[in-house]
Amino acid sequence: MVTAGAAGIATAATPVLVIHGGAGVIKRDMSPAKDKAVRAAMTQALTAGYAELKAGKASIDAVSAAIVVLENDPNFNAGKGAVFTHEGKNELDAAIMDGFTLKAGSVAGVQRVKNPILLARAVMEHSPHVMLAGPGAEAFAKENGIELVDPSYFRTDERWQQLQKALKEDATKSAHADEETAKHFGTVGAVALDAAGHLAAGTSTGGMTDKRWGRIGDSPLIGAGTYANDGCAVSGTGWGEFYIRTVAAHELCMRVTQMRVPLARAAAEVINQEIPALGGNGGAIALDSEGHIAMPFNTDGMFRGWIGADGVPHVAIYGDEDDGVEPKAP
Repeated sequence: MVTAGAAGIATAATPVLVIHGGAGVIKRDMSPAKDKAVRAAMTQALTAGYAELKAGKASIDAVSAAIVVLENDPNFNAGKGAVFTHEGKNELDAAIMDGFTLKAGSVAGVQRVKNPILLARAVMEHSPHVMLAGPGAEAFAKENGIELVDPSYFRTDERWQQLQKALKEDATKSAHADEETAKHFGTVGAVALDAAGHLAAGTSTGGMTDKRWGRIGDSPLIGAGTYANDGCAVSGTGWGEFYIRTVAAHELCMRVTQMRVPLARAAAEVINQEIPALGGNGGAIALDSEGHIAMPFNTDGMFRGWIGADGVPHVAIYGDEDDGVEPKAP
């Protein structure tokens, strides 16, 4: 349940927005400057998305607005902060889904799209398809007025150095020492409930550092890393191969809408039981049609936040940090 002070429990008519900026190895040795920057960006994303909801707009608008803010911030592995592939390129993936209509759009492997979430939405709204990839997706972007940038826009020194370290480890056939690189948690996402009681979900990512062969993770795959229906919306962040194998987002929502399992319990079962049982890990954000929130993760931390009836952004990073949502687990 959302513990939003005097505002009480959110209802179908009370807008709610939940976001994440990735799960993974997030320890308290993060510099104060980065901690402050991440919290500021999360707060900005929540504020931007919630403004759409307060204006009476649809959940899909809130999801888009929140994710654009995170895609534009280099502290997150999506858009501007995307990691590099083995070949030294940035390949971006994103997906969005409208729970009311079950319409969805996604893109994979784009290299010049400033905001992949906006292209995913354009695929949903202006094409007969669900998923477009690579040069074709970029041609569609150009036709539909989606902003394209030179690939150099995505280059940041931090991500480039992460790749150089990984390449050195590749050369000596040693395992990646940086667990963030080894298990590629970086993603951003949002789920929202609007005043009409409709849900939406969206996810965007730069993939994994040092990835090869055009690898695609769970983020742009409807049902794996992103899913919404009329009773549940989910955006995942974690070791994508395991989210794909468990069809995690869809599985979570089916437990909620078909099996009538409470959201927090369903989220914990999928994210903290099914995925780890196969050897994976990560986290997710989930929201149901009554405004209940779940933000399970089994890593040291997850960039996460929500805003509801009280209009106050709640942001948390570390595993032992109170995020204002109860219960955390079944």
